[in-house]
Amino acid sequence: MAALGVTALAVGAGGALAPNATALATAAQQVEFPTRCVPPPIAGIPPIEGPTTADITVDNMTPKVGDTVNVTYKVVKPAASNPVDLALPADIMLPTGKVTVGGAQSGDATVAGPRKNPPVDPKGTFPGFEMTGTLTLTAPGEVTLSPGDYNINTNYIMSLDTPCTVLNPPAPASLTLNVAPAGNTNPRSLQLGSASGKPGDSVTVTGSKFTAGAEVTVAGRAGDTETADKKTVTADAQGGFSAALPVSDKATTGIVAYEGSAWSTKKGAGPAAYVVIDDTPLPAGSQKLNSSVKAGTLSMTQAGDTVEMTPVDFGQGGFSRGSLQTVTVKDFRGGPAGWSLTGKVTDFTGPGGAKVDASKLGWTPVCQTKAGSPSTCAAGSPGTVGSSGATLASTPNAALTGGEFTVDARVSLKVPEFTPPGAYSGVLTLTLT
Repeated sequence: MAALGVTALAVGAGGALAPNATALATAAQQVEFPTRCVPPPIAGIPPIEGPTTADITVDNMTPKVGDTVNVTYKVVKPAASNPVDLALPADIMLPTGKVTVGGAQSGDATVAGPRKNPPVDPKGTFPGFEMTGTLTLTAPGEVTLSPGDYNINTNYIMSLDTPCTVLNPPAPASLTLNVAPAGNTNPRSLQLGSASGKPGDSVTVTGSKFTAGAEVTVAGRAGDTETADKKTVTADAQGGFSAALPVSDKATTGIVAYEGSAWSTKKGAGPAAYVVIDDTPLPAGSQKLNSSVKAGTLSMTQAGDTVEMTPVDFGQGGFSRGSLQTVTVKDFRGGPAGWSLTGKVTDFTGPGGAKVDASKLGWTPVCQTKAGSPSTCAAGSPGTVGSSGATLASTPNAALTGGEFTVDARVSLKVPEFTPPGAYSGVLTLTLT
């Protein structure tokens, strides 16, 4: 769930504000852990041991089994520093690393950051940085995310690596997710032995919970496009495999594995973040220009939190009508995933314990797409909302998704004829996934 909105629906003048949603995950916290960083041999200095300060966040704080969340590993203060008596210019540092997964699920998620940094003074402290990747959740319960090993590649005059490892792993958990169970989900997952490598280097890809004996394609991805870097392996009797995949395409951003002739979210796993570090020497008198596009989040906002609906007459009953406060959905994640906005409502409670059942609330959704958006929003079907819920709007999965959307709905509550007079209120909860 990318965002949660709560709207109070009030019949007549007795409007009520909705309570805050109960948090289903602990808030991310900044943690400090001892680290050992090994400067490049050319620096001629011994390893550096010191604290790293970092935190882990995700874009979906209430996931269920089968969901893939975007993970951000933010190093606020690295242990490493510029090892040479030479100022480093801006945007020559590329961080990669791993997030350690524990609790109900174990393993690592690879993460990588853009080559972006402010200038660094000679022997100066390295600045903080962010790395992102994805994690598919495969087990219900508490899943912990901890900072793992990371590497800082500097590409100026020559390409140099400064790997930093966690002493006494795992580091303290920065975030704990309460993962809800789900029905029919895709349990397949994969892990990478490294988050980066030079062109032509092999990366170890380990998969689990694939179909036993199935042919599995392991491939590089450049954004949403599959590269020529691929190989086929056979899953063992337990559905696992391990493959060494040579990756040469310098545009690679991730690795996937899938059964069948083409990538499918139903029979695949990934992408796991991976970066090819281009160490090709530049011609004399040349400058290499690096840029990046940073993925954003899926979010929503509401124009207000209370809807005043029209009154009905005692003894006659009828429909109490109103319009939802406009909801704005912004999908700036990039990638193939669409979204769904659903809602469910409580019973409408009134004086002396009187109530109007939640099943009496219906809506007619409307959704508009901002010009230029890659996705097109589809309004949900008119009908009953009720306590079990209904779809307000959605966009489909596609090769490229995203954009801005406005969602509205006409709501109507069918009030029985002799409902006791007074103000009635119910709470409509909107969930974006």
